[in-house]
Amino acid sequence: MSNSLLTFAAEHGEEASGMPPLGFGLVAFAAFVFLLLVVLAFRSVGTRHR
Repeated sequence: MSNSLLTFAAEHGEEASGMPPLGFGLVAFAAFVFLLLVVLAFRSVGTRHR
């Protein structure tokens, strides 16, 4: 069973993803920049409420 799944994944791996690798990289980079901005936005919340 797992052998047939591995064979199927190897044959159809390129077709399963609709985005090129550069697209995945850009989406990941944008997500990390967004998370960085969230962290920076809440950076001083702890010191204001003491």
